[in-house]
Amino acid sequence: MDTLHDSLTINIHGEQAEISPALIEKYNQPGPRYTSYPTAPEWNDNFGQTEFVQAIEAANANGAPLSLYFHLPFCQSLCLFCGCNTVITKKREVTVPYLEHLKKEIALVSAKVDSSRLVKQLHWGGGTPTYLTPEEIRDLFACIREHFTLAPDAEIGIEVDPRATTEEHCRTLAELGFNRISMGIQDFNPLVQKTINRVQPYETTKALFDYCRELGFESINVDLIYGLPHQTLHSFSETVDKIIAMNPDRIAVFSYAHVPWLKKQQGSFAKHLPHGLEKFRIFHHAIEKLTDAGYRYIGMDHFAKPDDELCRAQDERTLHRNFQGYTTKAGCDLLGMGVSSISGLEDVYAQNYRDLPSYYAALNEGRWATMRGMQVTAEDKLRRAVINRLLCHCVVIKAEIEQAFDINFDEHFAAELTRLQELERDQLVRLSADRIEVAVLGRIFIRNVAMVFDAYLQQKSERQKVFSKTL
Repeated sequence: MDTLHDSLTINIHGEQAEISPALIEKYNQPGPRYTSYPTAPEWNDNFGQTEFVQAIEAANANGAPLSLYFHLPFCQSLCLFCGCNTVITKKREVTVPYLEHLKKEIALVSAKVDSSRLVKQLHWGGGTPTYLTPEEIRDLFACIREHFTLAPDAEIGIEVDPRATTEEHCRTLAELGFNRISMGIQDFNPLVQKTINRVQPYETTKALFDYCRELGFESINVDLIYGLPHQTLHSFSETVDKIIAMNPDRIAVFSYAHVPWLKKQQGSFAKHLPHGLEKFRIFHHAIEKLTDAGYRYIGMDHFAKPDDELCRAQDERTLHRNFQGYTTKAGCDLLGMGVSSISGLEDVYAQNYRDLPSYYAALNEGRWATMRGMQVTAEDKLRRAVINRLLCHCVVIKAEIEQAFDINFDEHFAAELTRLQELERDQLVRLSADRIEVAVLGRIFIRNVAMVFDAYLQQKSERQKVFSKTL
């Protein structure tokens, strides 16, 4: 067994590499997760309703399919690790005005979207979407169907918290046509759960998981988090073993994002967090266990069974990354509705107000709830394409970029290729005349590889303090 001071041999799908504590320290730096490019800190308040509506109307001409996201922010209690936009309350009646305003927004947005554009992907996130009653879920879903046209093969997913989800909830979701369940688990260890204020017994989670299987959902995914307080290699290994036995279709193993300057509640357990090589070993051991169990390491934090469409999309190089993480629905315009929700079109990003009073006030006045956003430049699109290929396919073929954007890759990215030489010396990437390949170490530190092509980070290094560390 390696000690915390030894180098570690990592093996991912047959490719091996050595990593030292010094290398982990070097690359474990703040950086974006690249669910968008440019990233959210670069968006500005000068972008509002007028710009967003114009972008949607322009996008209608292309007729791209839609991906819809609905944010349902309510939770009964605060999970101390959480960085999401949530509203903590036990007052169930808060859902009534929220759903009223969300329906107003659905009507406003849908009125600007060409009715011929099919919805290929629909996702409810939060918060806790199953904070809503089954009747409220039916009501909201009916409103969505009234205003948008779902494709027959649409991917319809929802995040569920086993502590707040009943069998009636699950039956309702199945009857409505939801086909993907994403189940938040994080860690089964009782001490970890108590410390993060999310006590969720294994038995409760397993019972709900099995019931969802009985109902025939096409895909059940689970979310874990490594790097939580009191987490150890052994304790998280036990959690991973239980997850493997449950046999989910996809598994996300997210790095805990410690950002106490943004989420003050995280400061309460800082002294109990695993760091550096210890945290890396927890993740690496999870990678070994999951790949040995037959899951493929897709990239960054996602694992899937070999016959899953994520794996097929990666093989066919059609995998995409957006605000929901890795997705097979490339080419969709993402429209987010609900407080704090984010939209991403080919040419713009937009975000709604992040607090309920501002969100309600805008809609009561007949305005869109757009708070900020950004017009994407041609250079942004070029760099976004490079970053997306790194994150999704672990390779950038220069000729593809040159053909798509009419550039000379080596000339345009001369500075970036120079910076990549250091990453090549550290065995994160392999550089050749026609491509950039991500090596096994680079897959672990893929955010660092992508950061080389982030023009905004290079210009404004102080921006990095808004991001969590890459490991």
